[in-house]
Amino acid sequence: MEIPSTDGLQQFKSNVALKFQLYNSLFTSLPFHRIERTGVLLSLLLTICEDGYYKKKWSPVQILEDFFSKHTSLTTEPEKLDLLFRFTQYVERQVVLFDALEDAAFHEIKDVSGVGSLKQLESDVLQSGKQAQLAEKLKDFSIRLVLTAHPTQFYPGSVLGIINDLSNALKENDTNQINLYLQQLGKTPFLQKKKPTPYDEAISLIWYLENIFYFAAGRIISFLKNQFPEAVPDNNPIITMGFWPGGDRDGNPNVTAAVTKSVTEELRNSITRCYYLDIRRLKRRLTFKGVDTLVAELEKKLYNSIFVPDQESGLTRQYLINTLQEIKKIIIYQHNGMFVHLVDNLINKIHVFGLYFAALDVRQESSVHNQVLEAVAAREGLLPGNYAELSDAQKQALLLQASGDANPDLYEEPLVKDTLQTIKAIRQIQQQSGEEGCNRYIISQCNSALNVLEVYALFLLGGWKAEELTIDIVPLFETVEDLQNAERIMLELYRNPVYCAHLKRRNNRQTIMVGFSDGTKDGGYMMANWSIYKAKENLTQISSREGIDVVFFDGRGGPPARGGGKTHKFYASMGKNIASKEIQLTIQGQTVSSNFGIIDSAQYNIEQLLNAGISNGLLSARGVTLEQKDEELLQELAAESFKAYTDLKNHPEFMNYLLHVSPLKFYSETNIGSRPAKRKGSSQITLKDLRAIPFVGAWSQIKQNVTGYYGVGTALQAMEKAGKLASVMNLYKKSPYFKTLMDNCEMAMKKCFFPLTEFLSGHPQYGEIWQMICTEYELTKRYIFKLSDKTELMADYPVEQLSIQMRERIVLPLTTIQQYAITRIREMEEQLVTSPLKDSYEKLVIRCSFGIINAGRNSA
Repeated sequence: MEIPSTDGLQQFKSNVALKFQLYNSLFTSLPFHRIERTGVLLSLLLTICEDGYYKKKWSPVQILEDFFSKHTSLTTEPEKLDLLFRFTQYVERQVVLFDALEDAAFHEIKDVSGVGSLKQLESDVLQSGKQAQLAEKLKDFSIRLVLTAHPTQFYPGSVLGIINDLSNALKENDTNQINLYLQQLGKTPFLQKKKPTPYDEAISLIWYLENIFYFAAGRIISFLKNQFPEAVPDNNPIITMGFWPGGDRDGNPNVTAAVTKSVTEELRNSITRCYYLDIRRLKRRLTFKGVDTLVAELEKKLYNSIFVPDQESGLTRQYLINTLQEIKKIIIYQHNGMFVHLVDNLINKIHVFGLYFAALDVRQESSVHNQVLEAVAAREGLLPGNYAELSDAQKQALLLQASGDANPDLYEEPLVKDTLQTIKAIRQIQQQSGEEGCNRYIISQCNSALNVLEVYALFLLGGWKAEELTIDIVPLFETVEDLQNAERIMLELYRNPVYCAHLKRRNNRQTIMVGFSDGTKDGGYMMANWSIYKAKENLTQISSREGIDVVFFDGRGGPPARGGGKTHKFYASMGKNIASKEIQLTIQGQTVSSNFGIIDSAQYNIEQLLNAGISNGLLSARGVTLEQKDEELLQELAAESFKAYTDLKNHPEFMNYLLHVSPLKFYSETNIGSRPAKRKGSSQITLKDLRAIPFVGAWSQIKQNVTGYYGVGTALQAMEKAGKLASVMNLYKKSPYFKTLMDNCEMAMKKCFFPLTEFLSGHPQYGEIWQMICTEYELTKRYIFKLSDKTELMADYPVEQLSIQMRERIVLPLTTIQQYAITRIREMEEQLVTSPLKDSYEKLVIRCSFGIINAGRNSA
């Protein structure tokens, strides 16, 4: 996502940095109370923040008290709070302007035909004469982008729409429209009054499918087919989309079988609308004899499918393709091939999106399935009544022979009823949208072969026949322990005759999901990444030995701590020991809008992934497979890092620190997602039950980003003491994998700002843990500079470096205000003071979260 050249940096300065200063002046016309004075005072506060933190070592409370006493006449707390709320509104909209400017300048900042693009891939393939190898690779290589409703998107849909329109106006330098959109922004609320439903979340993401991915994927496939007509097969779409809103019920009681069906219906309707609009556009061009009638017939069928839902339209993917192929044939032979490229483009889209748009995944937590099976055994007798008392081996033997048709209506427990209804709903979805519409069931917190066989049996007890089971059962391994046990679990499954027969019917293909977020929360940055790498390597080896094609599905979030950052570089660096037929990954919340928010950036980022996946193995110079000595070195680094991170986690004040210094306990009140912030419904927040997103997001808001680097410095120092630092430095130079790990680490650290919380360094309760974190940050920075031979973080990526610096400066007043509010709340709680203002301070903390997270673009 970077251009290391000075050209990109200069373009950024001209098209983003300078324009931000120019258009920022328009904010004084926003329809806010006393807006002009708010802008002037905010500018003063920013100056005082910088002076206070860098020169005077002040706390956020000291900075704001100095500001109020010297630059305002405000004397009461409510008056001061009113001004602070006005500041948050102002800064939120400054962040929107910055986002829109970056989107508008995308083509100037990014080298869209350079490193990592398909243009570059084309050049490399032609120069190396590997057209035949490319054709072989593309027979079964693909990428799957899975959109999820994870609560990391702090922009409501209305604001995302304004960003899109504003960026278009900025491209045209249309000052009147820009001013109008900024005024609209001023009237548009950022805080949602109630949580979205899973269906609301689905509709928000379908907007991206319709307006972004539909066009970006069409462009990419058309390019590949034009440049390599013999290499791109019709039976492999190369790009596919997945979808979790409405299917992901792990810890989210709001997702039901009815919601699942409604979402898949909307996905089908949505893609049909896209095809209908394309056909309408084609109709204006394809006015030739023999073609016009076919186009009109196609238009009518699509129209009926959308607007006459009760009428059976007979619309199928094959019907669409056959009709368009017939149209194409007539155009080529009778009309000189005129506009045939438009027909090809639509055919390409139909190959990618079918009549389902994006395949809906169903996900549930492993313990739920045991609960359902025990209920079925007790109620319907489809399993022995003593099922709950049996050993795991006895349960497995029974489940492999299960059959029946459990009746959901017999059960009162909502979780049991919904699980059984979902099993039946999946069959209905497949009948309506085709098998691809919903054919994966993901098991989170999977820690045994029994967990997989429980899901297999649930389908057999839900009316499915083993020989007709068109479902891929996908175990999700997340914690360090689960990742280490994954090889044993999968080997047991591969050698189970019944499950092996199921895999054979599924083309001897097993998808395995690995979770970066919970892995990092559990084991820290280095250990989580290394555990996933080793698990993939070992699983590739045993799968190959057992005759199984393994596909890895990566649960990645936005920040480096959750598997985000320079994702494409990870895939390019995997080497030959890890299966790479497909790249599958989740695209979550903020990442959807920041990396795929406009067609150009979506195309760019999809091309980067395609290039990385195709190059790895095809162009051998790109991928460097780790040697045994390299792996031993990385294992030592991971182990040392894990020890340091575990010591931090085990500190007696760890959770108290996070709860009382960060906005963690207010995360669920932001109303950005339908899913609770923790898995279980108890009032206490424990580390085990806490979800990774609020955990990582909390660290990012206090500008400490612990999960992106903690333990790395200690590990590198241990290597130096053992006389191995030279080997680590050599690994950094030769291994793209290790270099990317460190690059992402630098990104997380670049967004840290310890002066914000330095006032806690001497705190009687939190001082020790603050010192531990700050010391590790400084240690990591020192050793990263030794590795990189640089004196600045992210020096290799000057455009991103400047972007982060500007964004962090814009929200410095917000992070200060948030810490000020958190400190006031903490003081009230410590002194057992009941104040009517506490509620206002809590709301202020939440409001600040929006601007801080949005400015980070991949902070949660």
